[in-house]
Amino acid sequence: MAKMIIGGRKVDARDGATIEVTNPATGKVIDTIPAATRDDIDWAVEEAAKAQKAWAKVPLHQRGAILNHFVDLALAHKEELARLLSMETGKPIVEGRNEIDNIPTLFRGFVERAKHFYNETIPEGTEPGMEHTLQIVTREPVGVVACIIPFNFPCDLFDQKVAPALIMGNAAIVKPSTDNPLTLIRLCELLMEAGVTPGAISIVTGRGSKVGGWLCSHPGIDFISLTGSTEVGIETALTASRNLTPSALELGGNDAFIVLADGDIDLAVEETMFGRFYNTGQVCCASKRFLVHNSRKNEFTQKLVARLAKEKQGDPLDETTTIGCLISEKAAISVEEQVALTVQQGGKVVLGGSRRGAFYEPTVIIDVPKTADVAKDLEIFGPVVPVIGFDTVEEAIEIANSSIFGLSGAVFSADVNAALKVAKQLECGGAVVNGCSFFRSCEMPFGGYKMSGIGNEGIMCSLEEVTQIKTIVLKNVFA
Repeated sequence: MAKMIIGGRKVDARDGATIEVTNPATGKVIDTIPAATRDDIDWAVEEAAKAQKAWAKVPLHQRGAILNHFVDLALAHKEELARLLSMETGKPIVEGRNEIDNIPTLFRGFVERAKHFYNETIPEGTEPGMEHTLQIVTREPVGVVACIIPFNFPCDLFDQKVAPALIMGNAAIVKPSTDNPLTLIRLCELLMEAGVTPGAISIVTGRGSKVGGWLCSHPGIDFISLTGSTEVGIETALTASRNLTPSALELGGNDAFIVLADGDIDLAVEETMFGRFYNTGQVCCASKRFLVHNSRKNEFTQKLVARLAKEKQGDPLDETTTIGCLISEKAAISVEEQVALTVQQGGKVVLGGSRRGAFYEPTVIIDVPKTADVAKDLEIFGPVVPVIGFDTVEEAIEIANSSIFGLSGAVFSADVNAALKVAKQLECGGAVVNGCSFFRSCEMPFGGYKMSGIGNEGIMCSLEEVTQIKTIVLKNVFA
């Protein structure tokens, strides 16, 4: 049985309760995990708070060396980690390897960023009365960081949350999804092996409604970094407010993919393959609403259907599989219901539309009216392309901005100036020109507008999120 890690030790839940982790593609049990109790969470936070003080005293260059050693260990175990990720998540093994390959880019990137994350000074004489005073603006760790990680990209989001927390001298408590926690447990074990101070990295497992709630409401948590649904994000924000715990929330999206009349349809189709079907469509910033100019709508649909015929959906561990299954049969049933609703509201399925267990076929729906739920706020977390026609650029922008979400967006046009005008008017945190909205470099700030979240993640900005400012004032130092 897999174990939690608390205080540098591998432990079970105090009452011995467990939860099964199953392979969504086969339904077979892979392993069991502890179902943490509230006492376990209290213990984890207490141990993390003590360990953080010791870890913060480790010089930055040594913390960096430890995290770089972790990267070496992770790469040495790459195939083991990728296969485990594929089995518990249902994503193709090729995608699993890609996710493990991101570990060095993110961990080493954050290490290098931290080495050049300098203090600033406010020189003497910048305002009347300050002629003999020097002010030094420094950054200190926030303390204990709760890292709440969803199922869809567990390793990537582990990197985005844990690496900046640790390199800046914080302790990190990881709460993975109950559906697929095993790869993250293994990564935490490798961080311990690399030499992170015992207790500075912990992982607790169990149902998010209980364990996540206990963790985020704990007064000993100093910062919450959460990626998840908007509903969970709102609940977390309410919980955190009771302790004034700062948080970064990366939440849901219903990204618009706009193809103008002069857009490159072949390019748009290829970007749809990546931007909608990677990880079987379970991507927060996946393109989910396909707004295509009415003069090009049929061409786009026909070419997309033909392109999808080349894909192979099947066993995630099969090297030739390009599309896997959803995280669970429950998730696939939800997609099935959302497609049925979209058809009821006017759409017509021209490809796919069937479910087998946790597998849902790549599906294309045409003639979706702009009044349909999916055209606004219905986020389908699966391999579904709803095509919505428009006549003018203004109409496309109006449809795109009608959503409560504002994570990312995309626009295709041969006229870069026209595309940039659309990109500027999209109400979202990121806009891609001539590419799908599923774009997240390791360096860039990633976050959304409106109900898509609060704050940003990325090598460029995360160190600010997990540190707090202290100004040291030297009065009369130049008297």
